[in-house]
Amino acid sequence: MAARLAELGITLPPVPAPAGVYVPALRSGRYIHTSGQVPLVDGALPRTGKVGAEVSPEDAKELARICALNALAAVASVAGDLDRVVRVVKVVGFVASDPSFTGQPGVINGASELLGEVLGEAGRHARSAVGVAVLPLDAPVEVEIQVEIDDSDSEGAPGTHD
Repeated sequence: MAARLAELGITLPPVPAPAGVYVPALRSGRYIHTSGQVPLVDGALPRTGKVGAEVSPEDAKELARICALNALAAVASVAGDLDRVVRVVKVVGFVASDPSFTGQPGVINGASELLGEVLGEAGRHARSAVGVAVLPLDAPVEVEIQVEIDDSDSEGAPGTHD
């Protein structure tokens, strides 16, 4: 997977520090669930506000890509590396939306497309794209993912991570 990331010119960022009392990702059996990831870059949000008002749908789609990249970094921190990912099972995307904005699926396509670029067929997933009134830190977008990993070499009990 490192070669694929390099081919795409993508470097996994450091896992953003939690903004509350939770962990960025947690393994349960063969699955890793991430907490919601906002588009932090070097510890800061590049944009804030509502999509369809202060933030354009195009900019929000790029922010969703950053969210997905942060989520992959969280997965890698628990799995050891992304080569253990069998598939992305589910993506849930939240879009802080102006009341008249209804293009949430197009925004969350940014996350879905990034996962497909990085993981290929294993990046195809079920998904929800939800409009919300506000997100933490006034982020325009938040994404969480659930992935299945290959645990054939795992020595830990279910629910633990290596």
